[in-house]
Amino acid sequence: VQLQASGGGLVQAGGSLRLSCAASGIAFSITTMAWYRQTPGQKRELVARITTNGNTNYRDSVKGRFTISRDNAKATVSLTMNSLNPEDTAVYYCNSVPTRSNYWGKGTQVTVSS
Repeated sequence: VQLQASGGGLVQAGGSLRLSCAASGIAFSITTMAWYRQTPGQKRELVARITTNGNTNYRDSVKGRFTISRDNAKATVSLTMNSLNPEDTAVYYCNSVPTRSNYWGKGTQVTVSS
């Protein structure tokens, strides 16, 4: 099992990033997938999720700014993030819903400067 997140980086407030997660070793097409994020000293929080048929949900703070999508043929899930603000700074991870402990990868760091 491997879920590899990529696409993070340093961006100024108001900027955009697109994160990608490539999954292998899981039944991706029948799994609800999600992006999570964590800042030091805080619990990991769910940012957005997408069901097997494409239904999406977002935490309130990112609604209207973030878009989650998936490609079942490529076993990838993406997160397009617009209008970023410093509060979005975190390590971003992909995992299933519910999460599985062996699905956590290293994540990708997103840093938004003010």
